[in-house]
Amino acid sequence: MKEFVNIENFYFVGIGGIGMSSLARYVILGGYNVAGYDRKESDITKDLVMEGCNISYADDTDTIPESVVADSTATVVIYTPAIPAENNILSFFRDRGYILIKRAELLGKISGESNNIAIAGTHGKTTVTTLTAHLLKQSSLDCTAFLGGISRNYMTNMLTGTGDITVMEADEFDRSFHNLTPRLALITSIDADHLDVYGNYGEVVNSYNRFAEKILKGGSLVLNDKIRDKIRTIEGVTYYTYGFEKSSDFRINNLKKKEEAYVFDLVTPEGIIKDVISLSPGRANLENIIAGMALALLSGATEDELKKALVHYKGVVRRFDIRINTSEIVYIDDYAHHPRELDFITESVRDHYGNRKITAVFQPHLFTRTRDHAAGFAESLDRFDRVILLPVYPAREEPVEGVNSGMILDKMKLDDKVVVEKEKLLHHLEKLNIEILLTMGAGDIDSLVKPIEIMLKQRVS
Repeated sequence: MKEFVNIENFYFVGIGGIGMSSLARYVILGGYNVAGYDRKESDITKDLVMEGCNISYADDTDTIPESVVADSTATVVIYTPAIPAENNILSFFRDRGYILIKRAELLGKISGESNNIAIAGTHGKTTVTTLTAHLLKQSSLDCTAFLGGISRNYMTNMLTGTGDITVMEADEFDRSFHNLTPRLALITSIDADHLDVYGNYGEVVNSYNRFAEKILKGGSLVLNDKIRDKIRTIEGVTYYTYGFEKSSDFRINNLKKKEEAYVFDLVTPEGIIKDVISLSPGRANLENIIAGMALALLSGATEDELKKALVHYKGVVRRFDIRINTSEIVYIDDYAHHPRELDFITESVRDHYGNRKITAVFQPHLFTRTRDHAAGFAESLDRFDRVILLPVYPAREEPVEGVNSGMILDKMKLDDKVVVEKEKLLHHLEKLNIEILLTMGAGDIDSLVKPIEIMLKQRVS
């Protein structure tokens, strides 16, 4: 980062976030002194402390290290829009004239100094980003990568490598992805989400078009065939499509399932790659695999490199994350927080496990998203056999009058449904006969994953 040659310290306000923590790791490796604040301890913050970060969990300016406070010209403060304006620590830095940079702006600076690949989309982008990074890491090209989840292959959300390729997840929240200037970009999907930011679906589409306009001249954009008509053609940018249509530039032929694996031929603009093997579960996930392979091929990876790397791809923590897989009980955890993502999980589980009874636990994320998509959530959840709803996780929002998980419950047609307080969930599950259990949501439901896993393993032991 060329412009930070005189900087000694980076302070991250909200350092435990998945995007913030990957940047913190990046600047640690750059030799900077790194500190930060988050409102609660997590596995991510514990790991960052082990890696050299000084982290506090109180919104108290007295917790800021003296080395950070000593010289405002030698410190850069990174923050996200999710941090409330009244945060004491952020206000301290703002009032005293420190250099303040949004997380997206810092990522944009890194993007501008590298051969950048950016993956956007309302769902699927974390899986595609992680897969693309893995494929390139296992090739002669190598890459540095900023991931929106924890890679199971590397157990981190930040990869470093030689060469100038950076792979980045492009976040649409607060229009953050407009800070990126990619050479190669991909859009997985454009659904109505973050309407608290955009107001309506038309503005969501416009924002993705603005992202596409940020691609460097001479660069390329890969689009899911389903959304090709939503993105305007830009002069100087080469377009490719991927999907299952016969017209898709990257698509699958001769798909077969052999035990736990999928075997297929990948059709590309340059020819056909025969006998590709994927161990990622669920037919619905194949779309993400096509996307990742397309990006790696367009970057210059070879067929043999990709085929070998794909077999060893292990996925992402909290993305169709199979925690238990026995003939008696299957337990899968996922970050799904949009109706389309719930549909993706349903399709994948039904395809992989047949008609075994599915108990789904879902924690709605954000009051505005619950309000805007209550009917969609209800329709998606009705596809399970039993549904347990947790109260809405507010994240950055204040409660909205009349908005709660009961809105979804009341719209559901399924008979076996209930709202359960988070602290009572484990006890509730202990009483149930479970064949397949799904836990889903982008809030703090992840804190229950290990206790649930332990309880279910005791049941089958």
